[in-house]
Amino acid sequence: MYGDSRGRRGCALNPRVIIALLIIGGTLVYHWVGTTTYQNEFTGREQKLALATPQEEVALGLQSAPQMIREMGGLSADAGARAMVEKVGQRLIASTAAKQTPYQFKFHLLSDARTVNAFALPGGQIFITEALFRRFKSEDQLAGVLGHEMGHVVGRHSNEQMANSRLWSGLAQGLGILLSDGSNNTGAHIANMVAQYKVMKFSRDDELESDALGVRFMIQAGYNPEALIGVMEILAEASGGASGSDFMSSHPSPDNRIEKIREVISRERK
Repeated sequence: MYGDSRGRRGCALNPRVIIALLIIGGTLVYHWVGTTTYQNEFTGREQKLALATPQEEVALGLQSAPQMIREMGGLSADAGARAMVEKVGQRLIASTAAKQTPYQFKFHLLSDARTVNAFALPGGQIFITEALFRRFKSEDQLAGVLGHEMGHVVGRHSNEQMANSRLWSGLAQGLGILLSDGSNNTGAHIANMVAQYKVMKFSRDDELESDALGVRFMIQAGYNPEALIGVMEILAEASGGASGSDFMSSHPSPDNRIEKIREVISRERK
């Protein structure tokens, strides 16, 4: 032997650390190579998307729409109200660049008279409940809500959220393993909280972006964009007047949204 090896120590990594690094590395690599990079002409942002094409979004939305309708009590029995929702929606599409997209816009009035809500599925399926519809004081307010939901569609927010959720879920899993020592899960809890916060922040940003697009669409279609402020007041009333902090909330508070909407109206009218 050419020397004494008794003082040497191995440098092998802990298996837990190796697993954590593999998960984190794999998540980051997949986020970059397993997503589609898209420059959105409506928002001006570059996005990472889980679904490559608008046609995939349309297919997902059409597949999901029947279940959403069933869960919300079916379509409204008020044929006149359903026709009004469709008329306003089609006016918004005909007056904006949304008409030039491959999305299949369809506007649904749901019979749910208790849940104050509106939402959009990927690809153009847009829903509003009777509980919200009956609170409107003008057609312009209806246009504000439908324009906002159109903003989610052309902003490709659901698609982007799928990619972001997958990214932060994988990172949280890897960091949780890395920071936990088997007897203490505080690190995993912190990692999950950070991931949840990041995903919710993206949701809040999407809401503000859709408000801005909704204002633009309303102006282009000849509606009064200030009506969207009235919608925010309706939402605040429906939520019991709660505003406060946006921390760990998926939506900005109505008060914060009103301030941003006023700024967008001023900017769009210049």
